[in-house]
Amino acid sequence: MYLNIGKNAIVPEQTVIGIFDLDICSQSYLTREFLSSAEKAGRVVNAAEDIPNSFLICLEGGEEKVLLAQSTSRTLEKRINQLHTERRNTWRKSTI
Repeated sequence: MYLNIGKNAIVPEQTVIGIFDLDICSQSYLTREFLSSAEKAGRVVNAAEDIPNSFLICLEGGEEKVLLAQSTSRTLEKRINQLHTERRNTWRKSTI
């Protein structure tokens, strides 16, 4: 299943390692350094139409990517939980 992160961008849900609030996490020196090094390495993808509110770390094909998202981390968490619920319900229906 795919997670819609905004700006018509989707990512495979199983590649998501973490979802982080940009305002809260950017207060940490280590997070700012991580984001800066990821940007210098060309691993940052801006999927936000305006100022990003969150970022995701995804692992695809052994390569780490940082995706900046317009949606809040709370919204993305709700979406991913909804995907898990849908998957559980589909699995339950198929075992009956």
